[in-house]
Amino acid sequence: MGLLELCEEVFGTADLYRVLGVRREASDGEVRRGYHKVSLQVHPDRVGEGDKEDATRRFQILGKVYSVLSDKEQRAMYDEQGTVDEDSVVLSQDRDWETYWRLLFKKISLEDIQAFEKTYKGSEEELADIKQAYLDFKGDMDQIMESVLCVQYAEEPRIRNIIQQAIDAREVPSYNAFVKESKQKMSARKRRAQEEAKEAEMSRKELGLDGGVDDLKAVIQCGQDL
Repeated sequence: MGLLELCEEVFGTADLYRVLGVRREASDGEVRRGYHKVSLQVHPDRVGEGDKEDATRRFQILGKVYSVLSDKEQRAMYDEQGTVDEDSVVLSQDRDWETYWRLLFKKISLEDIQAFEKTYKGSEEELADIKQAYLDFKGDMDQIMESVLCVQYAEEPRIRNIIQQAIDAREVPSYNAFVKESKQKMSARKRRAQEEAKEAEMSRKELGLDGGVDDLKAVIQCGQDL
């Protein structure tokens, strides 16, 4: 079974960009961060013994997806033809995907994350990322809140205000998904955020992190390239 078929079977889509949760126009850094974020969520070390086989399979497939999208020639071929070269070096070699992952991503400390957040939040880069996420997802706040780096649910009013100011300044269009979002959808997002906070607290204790309950989410969202 080829890579695209594996992605369809395991992740429900044959779109390599969707597998990593990034847009087709994503920069190399965005692709790298997408890979880091998704691979952390399925890393075999984070699941129970009975789920390791499935997690390992997902982890290996993600490694192959990133290998294609991080290779200039392979990505160009995929973008132009919608296919991947299964016989290419990046896919055919017998690679230890765990070692490959460890070489790509250093261990990130809470100090690294806090330093990044301090310079990123409120910066021109963050403003640009928020506007781009708004455009990419056509005003869907669920996806915007998930995609913008280092954003917690409590910051939603700040994010909404930034978007509204951009709409008022006619820098971005006014999408109904944003301006007419239902209270039910907002409430559902709040409930999910509360559930994620509980899960993050459990993972924080398991990993021995000594910061707040959002530490794990911050690690996953901020990823590499800090």
